[in-house]
Amino acid sequence: MQNWYALDITVERSATEAIEFAFNQLDALGTEIDHLRYKNSETLVVTGYFHEIVNEQLSQCELNHALSAYGLTADVVHEQAWRMIEETDWLAEWKKHWRPTVIGEFVIAPPWEKVEDPEKIVIRIEPNMAFGTGTHATTQLCLQAIQDNFTPGETFMDVGTGTGILAIAVAKLNAKMDDAWLPNERSIFAVDTDEKAVEIAIENAAMNGVSDHIEFAAGSISRDIPAFDFVCANLTADTILPLLPLLLEKTRRILLLSGILKEQETSVVSQLDKLGADDVQVEQSREWVSVLVNIER
Repeated sequence: MQNWYALDITVERSATEAIEFAFNQLDALGTEIDHLRYKNSETLVVTGYFHEIVNEQLSQCELNHALSAYGLTADVVHEQAWRMIEETDWLAEWKKHWRPTVIGEFVIAPPWEKVEDPEKIVIRIEPNMAFGTGTHATTQLCLQAIQDNFTPGETFMDVGTGTGILAIAVAKLNAKMDDAWLPNERSIFAVDTDEKAVEIAIENAAMNGVSDHIEFAAGSISRDIPAFDFVCANLTADTILPLLPLLLEKTRRILLLSGILKEQETSVVSQLDKLGADDVQVEQSREWVSVLVNIER
């Protein structure tokens, strides 16, 4: 049996998003906030799960960066502690705290939860070794934008697919809107630099019955790939900015960017404007924004 490691950080309630962001930057396998145990407390425990204990200097650096990005100071952090957990405990913790998340007509749910509403598009995600269970604001912004702007039958590319949620959502949206829809070989393309995440995404696609609709690949995008009608890049601003010329080149109609903090919005939008993409729509959820770019060819 494989063991995992959890870093519990006790913080004031205003800092929970910042801590989750820091865990994301440290490539956490997953995160959780224990709202239930501490529902009447002024502090909450945010937990990040890892393969191994992270170097203290690196973790503190990312923590300080995240707090600064959210306009917070170090005194919002009250306590930090590592603990080792067994694999069975990992799954038990997720089952206790993870409930279905509704975003528009989508519902993100673990395999063991029953979803009663037959009108919803249910996306099943197994809690496993890849970041992304649909609870983060950036994923939710992307799902809402896909629901509002994706035209069934369009080609779609998901850059930084993680657990595959967005690619799976598009495949299921296609199936719901057009029962006769038969995707071509590369109608949905999902890529991630994390090979383990790609393996998990493939498993999730199979669990959702859409394996034949999505081509997954490990690595980064390049000029060799074709252009797609709708391109989504849910990454981080520092990753998105150098990729913008290539992302725009590979987009026929809509480019959707997320993983961007509100304070980073100006730098992303300004860079898009310099590249000739000035038809943008910005949506915000908590400290995060998505930027939707309408492309005219």
